Amino acid sequence: MVAGSCRILNYGVLLPLFSVLAVAFMHANGVYDIGLPVGSSFALIFLTLVHLTIGPLFGTPRTATVSYTVGIAPFIPKQYNQIGLFVFTAIFFIFAYIISYKESDILTTLGKILNPIFLLLLFLIFLIAFLFPMGDPNSVAAVKSYSSASASFINGFLEGYNTMDALAGLAFGVTIITAIKQMGKKEDKSVAIVTAKSGIFSMSAIGLIYLLLIVIGAMSLGRFKLSSDGGVAFSQIVQSYAGIFGQAILAALIVLTCITTAVGLVAAFAQDFHAHYSKLSYHQWLAISCMAAFLVANCGLETIISWSKPALMLLYPIAIVLIILSVFTNIFKKNKIVYRTSIIFTLIPAIFDMIVSMPTVVSRSAFGMGVAHIRNMLPLADQGLSWLVPMLVGLIVGTIIFKFKTNK
Repeated sequence: MVAGSCRILNYGVLLPLFSVLAVAFMHANGVYDIGLPVGSSFALIFLTLVHLTIGPLFGTPRTATVSYTVGIAPFIPKQYNQIGLFVFTAIFFIFAYIISYKESDILTTLGKILNPIFLLLLFLIFLIAFLFPMGDPNSVAAVKSYSSASASFINGFLEGYNTMDALAGLAFGVTIITAIKQMGKKEDKSVAIVTAKSGIFSMSAIGLIYLLLIVIGAMSLGRFKLSSDGGVAFSQIVQSYAGIFGQAILAALIVLTCITTAVGLVAAFAQDFHAHYSKLSYHQWLAISCMAAFLVANCGLETIISWSKPALMLLYPIAIVLIILSVFTNIFKKNKIVYRTSIIFTLIPAIFDMIVSMPTVVSRSAFGMGVAHIRNMLPLADQGLSWLVPMLVGLIVGTIIFKFKTNK
């Protein structure tokens, strides 16, 4: 199980790392610059959709609902869960707004205050779990969906969509670049080098944390049954070691984790939207983002997840293509032909995947069934990767045209 999980870990960490490197290699200020070689209109649409998806429509509300569901809800009687969620999310996004209000203070607040507290609490949980293990992780067999290298890759890859990490890596580019420039780095080359180094370091640290979580999760199977919900499993582990006190630590850990993510998301949303829709100020966009996220969060976690999947099925393939082209920008030279053919070949099956993954009111309609029939003719459609082969075809066709014109 641990070996298979490590393969999933690699895919889950490498793609967000490449998204940060894409920002660095392109000397980009954010999502807009990553999509600009396709065209300015495409870049603006892509920026808007990415920020709405990881921002107020899905990603940012999830930071509040997850922290409430895993950390706070166990302390609240079930009949008061809805009002508890309302009060918690209101306080949560007020704090996110206050922390994000001064752009120059975001790095200080996150880097010097919230993140160290989060890491200290997480280290404490890891220390206790390894000092008093619940079982032997090497004795646990892998579940069927992760029993082989190919199954591990595909399932881990698609599950990675739900983390939104790759999209966040692109979207946080504007916040990262702003912070680096405030540290005294002004030249594009210097900013790119610092971005690449910080990205490699941070993703390595995330990889280590994922690995340790995988191991203590495997050890916990010596005492608990397998759970499909990582939050529930982690809650069981902490409560087993420390009871109600442990649950309080977990609540603090989850809330700190989610508030730091929420701050980054609302700040990136406000910075990029102010840059491209400048009629509203940074603070106005910040207020809109926090208010919209608060309203969506009160729809509940299950509703948010069910509607976020179609958006991710559309945006993730496009983001992956742009990340690949950006990381290898020295080869493709931001050539519009390569970019446009790759995007067009990827976009069509991605739209099919989006429609098929919508809630049943759409996916099981006559229209949805018709789209599913066409989509199922594509290679790897049954694995959720119908866009992969067309993307490779588009990339190859665009590269051949680019090389032909260059040589001519």
